Amino acid sequence: MADEDTLAVLEKRLGRRQARQRLGIEKDHEAQVFGHGLNFFHIENLPLSRALIRAGLLVSGLYWRGVNNAACVELRHHRIALRRLPPSFDGFTILQLSDLHVDFSRPAMERVLTLLDGLDYDLCVLTGDYRGETYGPYEATLTGMAKIRAALEGPVYAVLGNHDTILMVPGLEDMGIKVLLNEAVTIERGDERIHVAGIDDAHFYRVDNIEKAASGMPPDEFSILVSHTPEIYRQAVHADFDLLLSGHTHGGQICLPGGIPITLDSTLPREFGSGPWKYHGMIGYTSAGAGTSIVPARFNCPPEITLHHLRVSSRGTADQ
Repeated sequence: MADEDTLAVLEKRLGRRQARQRLGIEKDHEAQVFGHGLNFFHIENLPLSRALIRAGLLVSGLYWRGVNNAACVELRHHRIALRRLPPSFDGFTILQLSDLHVDFSRPAMERVLTLLDGLDYDLCVLTGDYRGETYGPYEATLTGMAKIRAALEGPVYAVLGNHDTILMVPGLEDMGIKVLLNEAVTIERGDERIHVAGIDDAHFYRVDNIEKAASGMPPDEFSILVSHTPEIYRQAVHADFDLLLSGHTHGGQICLPGGIPITLDSTLPREFGSGPWKYHGMIGYTSAGAGTSIVPARFNCPPEITLHHLRVSSRGTADQ
């Protein structure tokens, strides 16, 4: 439960009703394996799943190879040509970090810190899942996130994932990470501007509200939606967003040769499970994430941090 000081901060930040509603939903859904959310079955909430998967990998002799793979985080570049991008934002670069699970993925986080050194970008977005577990203590998560934040430059915006509690918000914002809870910010260059909106977790807690997040944005202006899960792609495109940045899937994390995921823990087309994709006029990108969940291993699915390079185009196509 929230201590009184944290609850007071949340009520001031969100309003009494929204803060208590979010905490109540967390309490009702805590550690649920079946039901709730967009999926019926939630493997990350099943206590035996970690032991069973780890045992299977150990028996096969693959476990330590997977552990080594999980520490080899890559820096990926995603170049996007966007029709409605204002000319003054041509070359605007967004750093995306997703699914860090900082207290569970420490070797990977050491690699992330190395990759961040000297990177050039205009803003950073964090697309959720900072905690290793889906419930319980979060102090180690905030400690790990403070190390990541110290390595980041400029403005940092974040959304919460299905592993994250609303109780982390005061700590994240105290370290200079602005959490977008169905909210939006406007970024200006001269007399031109773009909008960045972020929604609360849409996968498990289902507390997303795209309408509220987009309510102050003119429909004819360029906008980006930041969401933990890409599963809200239909709602996003019909709310006039130009670009959707998300994570959650880990790209499958444990994939068959060729990067074919065994599961994406999501209800969405397989082609939306990792990397760039397009739906109607909206471009999307689903990060494979930098950390791991359930077991600290990856196969045929390298972890990543991503630099999105935005360019003006009359065609609105994406170049990888």
